[in-house]
Amino acid sequence: VEDGKNIDYSTAEALAFGTLALEKVHVRVSGQDVERGTFSQRHAVLHDQKTDEQYMPLRHLGDGQAPVTICNSSLSEYGVLGFELGYSLVDPSLLVIWEAQFGDFANGAQIMIDQFIASGERKWLQRSGLVMSLPHGYDGQGPEHSSARIERFLQLCDDHPFIYPTPEKQARQVQDCNLQIIYPTVPSNIFHAMRRQIHRDYRKPLVVFFSKNLLRHPQARSSIDEFGPDTYFQRYIAESEPEGFAAPEDVVRHILCSGQVYYTLLAEREKRGLKNVAISRIEQLSPLPYDLITPHLDRYPNATTYWVQEEPINNGAWTYVQPRMETAMRETEHHANRRIYYAGRGPTSSVATGSKKQHALEIEQFCDAAFDLDAHRVEF
Repeated sequence: VEDGKNIDYSTAEALAFGTLALEKVHVRVSGQDVERGTFSQRHAVLHDQKTDEQYMPLRHLGDGQAPVTICNSSLSEYGVLGFELGYSLVDPSLLVIWEAQFGDFANGAQIMIDQFIASGERKWLQRSGLVMSLPHGYDGQGPEHSSARIERFLQLCDDHPFIYPTPEKQARQVQDCNLQIIYPTVPSNIFHAMRRQIHRDYRKPLVVFFSKNLLRHPQARSSIDEFGPDTYFQRYIAESEPEGFAAPEDVVRHILCSGQVYYTLLAEREKRGLKNVAISRIEQLSPLPYDLITPHLDRYPNATTYWVQEEPINNGAWTYVQPRMETAMRETEHHANRRIYYAGRGPTSSVATGSKKQHALEIEQFCDAAFDLDAHRVEF
């Protein structure tokens, strides 16, 4: 933080909590291992091994700050998530976060998610700003702790897949939705996501999928400039077009993705020496940022559009993204009669393989599909 460079996810999160506390916003985080962080990334509570005293740096930021409560909970997702939902309803001025130890543990709280969080506003006009923080990512560790079930949360979202929103509807996307779903790839986005939960004049539940791998990834870093005045949550991060990148009309493939697979694709593109493949990130999956994606598609008029994910085809964001992207494409000048193609793992019932060798093979296979530039090439 002092040199303004290489700020990682956990530091960005701490900056969000600290700045809100100094603005007199009570921050509350609970979950089964949130004090340390399941992946030893947070260390919000320090323990003196000689005296057993506890010290929380975020409680000692300055005079007049609001409380910061970060507390481990019992192993009861259903009970604890329900409690935190109630906490968020009683006092909307608080930032209330429930974090699963692993993302798939959220299924132990499915009743709370289905009956209250996803539908409470429609049923009872109850608005909650609750944040659900769910670790997610395919790292070859087997089926039990790889997936937070992105597809299930996206299925609960109530936006229409086949109707392109009017400008008025786009301006009210978040106000009118029932859930916000994000999967950030840059630390600054988690900072802004937490702060905007409080600084909006309305409340909506937020589901954050965060990558275990990106907590310490050397490229998943932000500079202090991304946290200052006139900065905001980036819902869509377009291809940066580094020096030597092809002219827009010469780009033959435009890959869209979300989450940690971006860095896999970035490394693969560099390895293959490809300058005519664009890779853009959808940081906010729902509501989909049509206002940013639709015009950007036309920047690459001759490109085939692909969605690439590391999840199996029956998991992940594909079934949500496909109809909405094709709805967006119908509004473009150059892609109106085209479709979006898929590259990712094949269908499976067990989420992920437990074999490291098979895991690596699957990555190789979907990267081959993503960068096979002869497949579905646009003729021009």
